[in-house]
Amino acid sequence: MHLHLFPASVIGGEIFDLLRETGAVAQAVLLLLLAFSLISWAIILSRWSVLRRARVQSGRFLRAFRRAQRLQDINAVSEQFRPSPLVGVFNNGFKEFERQVGSSGGLRNPLAVQRAMQIAASEEMTRFERNMPWLAITGAVTPFVGLFGTVWGIIDAFHGLGTSGAATLRAVAPGISEALITTAAGLAAAIPAVIAYNLIGGSIREFAARCDDFSLEMLNAVERQPAAARTPEEVRR
Repeated sequence: MHLHLFPASVIGGEIFDLLRETGAVAQAVLLLLLAFSLISWAIILSRWSVLRRARVQSGRFLRAFRRAQRLQDINAVSEQFRPSPLVGVFNNGFKEFERQVGSSGGLRNPLAVQRAMQIAASEEMTRFERNMPWLAITGAVTPFVGLFGTVWGIIDAFHGLGTSGAATLRAVAPGISEALITTAAGLAAAIPAVIAYNLIGGSIREFAARCDDFSLEMLNAVERQPAAARTPEEVRR
């Protein structure tokens, strides 16, 4: 048995010829799928970049937070770790803590601090999820858009076969092969979008869990802070 290996340039040239010979409807479908794919890849690359920076800065921020002796110390340098969602959680909690300490000299309501951090964590996750629905739409819609182009092309091919009267596979095969390109294009747009949506969604859920854990760690530090700040005479009173 002999294996015939075709150069990639030949295969690419044949596909290009098929694309050039497709009808107006198929070309419109291919342009629509190309737009979906380009937007999806822009979102994928943007989200991965944001998550990568957030992951690096979160590790650095946690190390700095655990080394700091006072919350004021970490508050002074927190902005340099800004890509991390933990910074937003910390800032909201610290503002509520300062508000209570400034008005009464102590921490009156730890739950208010916790709620402030939960609000910040929700806002940070919303920032991460920006444009993510587009990936879900792309994964769900583009296969059907490609299938529409294929069905339309097959209908057109069989219509041409009927009018020409040449009922042979050679007569109908070019039209069917042109039509199937749109299905392949739809899958090519959908598969990366679905994979990225699930991977990025998993990373976002991981960050949400890290924000919840940090909120508890921050609350412990906040509850210790007033006692550490009081003088021995105040503690005895």
